[in-house]
Amino acid sequence: MNKIWWKILGSVLVLYTAIAGLLSGVPHLAILNETIRNLYFHVPMWFAMLTLFSISVFYSVKYLLYGKESDDIRAIESVNVGIIFSILGLITGAVWAKFTWGQFWSFDVKQNFTAVAILLYFAYLVLRNAIDEQQKRAKISAIYNIFAFPMMVVLIMVLPRLSDSLHPGNGGNPGFNSYDLDSRMRAVLYPAFIGWSIIGYWIYTIRFRIRTIENKQNS
Repeated sequence: MNKIWWKILGSVLVLYTAIAGLLSGVPHLAILNETIRNLYFHVPMWFAMLTLFSISVFYSVKYLLYGKESDDIRAIESVNVGIIFSILGLITGAVWAKFTWGQFWSFDVKQNFTAVAILLYFAYLVLRNAIDEQQKRAKISAIYNIFAFPMMVVLIMVLPRLSDSLHPGNGGNPGFNSYDLDSRMRAVLYPAFIGWSIIGYWIYTIRFRIRTIENKQNS
């Protein structure tokens, strides 16, 4: 039970936010209307992605310090899962944009910078596949990952705030506040952050165990 309580917690939180996100009351705002419910799904995808990329850079640093193969495996597998959540974030955002901005991709500054940030991690995967020697691959990939993480943060969280943007909270466009993000929504949104991060971590641990078993069989 001690090993699965957090998995149960993550599952319950995600189930709760999925049901409450569709059925609970939300503020009635012009343009957004019922699409504001996508906040419960779109933003937590990015939160889970950031959690997984943070785990990845942590293990990249550990690999450079101690040279353990398991740390390299943890770094790559957390990136793999983080990329999945980044794609889900893009898809949910594009669907939301279609109903509020009129098109899936409007080349909004935050959309563009987010796409570039995700490409940084696709480049990380390409880099790993381009190097055959295991230790060299792990070391170069770890160095790249350590630099890619702050670049990703700047692209997603800093640069969009310096330009005009359709996204709330960026480029002078006010973010969600007490007027449109009321207590009912916070009661769903905050558990969604935790729940999806736990589910992402759970998927990462499964991938890590699978990759470890495969490496032992191939050695």
